[in-house]
Amino acid sequence: MLNKEQIKQIIPQREPFLMIDEVEENTPGESAIAYKNVEESEWYFKGHFPGNPIMPGVLIAESLAQTGAVAILSMEENKGKNALFGGIDKMKFKKMVIPGDRLKLEVKIIKRKGPIGVGEAIATVDGKVAAKGQLTFAIVG
Repeated sequence: MLNKEQIKQIIPQREPFLMIDEVEENTPGESAIAYKNVEESEWYFKGHFPGNPIMPGVLIAESLAQTGAVAILSMEENKGKNALFGGIDKMKFKKMVIPGDRLKLEVKIIKRKGPIGVGEAIATVDGKVAAKGQLTFAIVG
């Protein structure tokens, strides 16, 4: 299990944009499973939406991307680099994510060629799919 401080040693994101709280599993270059504890005090709930807080879908996608980045950037040859979005494909949002939810984030790297790769991503809450799709990334130095 990796905590936030250990995650920060792998990926460059920092608060308030560090979107994962802990990593349960990490197989470098292959897959990662992480969690985001969705708190009522999250900065984005002030405007999305007052009185009806819902985690924005783009931030669920970002949380998944950061989970995939843990798997890719923990590879020896990628340490100290960054993983950027190259694309988001077939992303579907199936369930609202609200304060109090524990978002489970799973990313499996399904394709890699040079600095470009694709991850199959799924976010769930209590076993129910909140979002799923494919994330394309590019490693930059």
